[in-house]
Amino acid sequence: MNFIGMNFKKIVRNAITPIIPARIQGEAARHARRAYKQRFSMSQTIFGITLAFLFLPLVVLVVYSFNGSTSTNWTGFSLRWYERLLTERGLWIAFRNSIAIALTSAATATIIGTLGAIGVNWYKFRLRGYVQTISFLPMILPEIIIGVSLSIFFAGAGIPLGLFTIYIAHTTFNLPFVFLMVMARLDEFDFSIIEAAADLGANEKETLFKVTLPICKPGIISGLLTAITLSLEDFVITFFVSGPGSSTLPVFIQSAIMKKGGITPLISALSVVMIFGTVILCITLRKFLKYIAAK
Repeated sequence: MNFIGMNFKKIVRNAITPIIPARIQGEAARHARRAYKQRFSMSQTIFGITLAFLFLPLVVLVVYSFNGSTSTNWTGFSLRWYERLLTERGLWIAFRNSIAIALTSAATATIIGTLGAIGVNWYKFRLRGYVQTISFLPMILPEIIIGVSLSIFFAGAGIPLGLFTIYIAHTTFNLPFVFLMVMARLDEFDFSIIEAAADLGANEKETLFKVTLPICKPGIISGLLTAITLSLEDFVITFFVSGPGSSTLPVFIQSAIMKKGGITPLISALSVVMIFGTVILCITLRKFLKYIAAK
């Protein structure tokens, strides 16, 4: 009877143990219970301070974008600055310029960078290593040096500063990023597929468009999206190569701050719209990239 009772207790204990995690014995379980009791560990405290440091200024910016006064003193809730965004003509011109330059320069940089990466990776030539090194210079050099050098170049060539010079500058700056992302994709490329395509009678053009480019599509799309993002937020290079009537959104914001002597509620409202627009765009692009990767 004692033997049967002991077996019954063992069966019950084995059945209840998975249901009550606190009863689980072992070194891992003891560490887990000890960590659970310490609700405010050092790592959690540092993590909370970091989050507050990063996002508290954004919270203050959002709050003061609804301030009814132009000063930093809170006078009441108001939507007047968001209404002014709809009627600010200079802002919409700058926004249109930013979108146009971002799309065109990113598309050009993606085409040139993709073909350059495929050419450098596909063909073996004497200066191949030097081409790879030089192509990364715009990524490594400070933006102010690139902006000054391009400004001097355009002045020496007699090219008037405007939207065209901004387009050239942004294409030059975005090119290495696309080149790097496509090269990273090509490093994982199985060139036996190209040999198989050649054995089946495909020429270089057919292999490029039907084999190489489809395989490089994730790197190409990533490079395109990165180039658009970098072009939209660039200020330093654009400041040196922009002319009258060709301001982009970052340059417009800087000019408005300099004229008013500080950040106005209108700029705060514009910043809030840009923050939420960026968040929505990032979430959409993340889902899109996951869909592309899944295919």
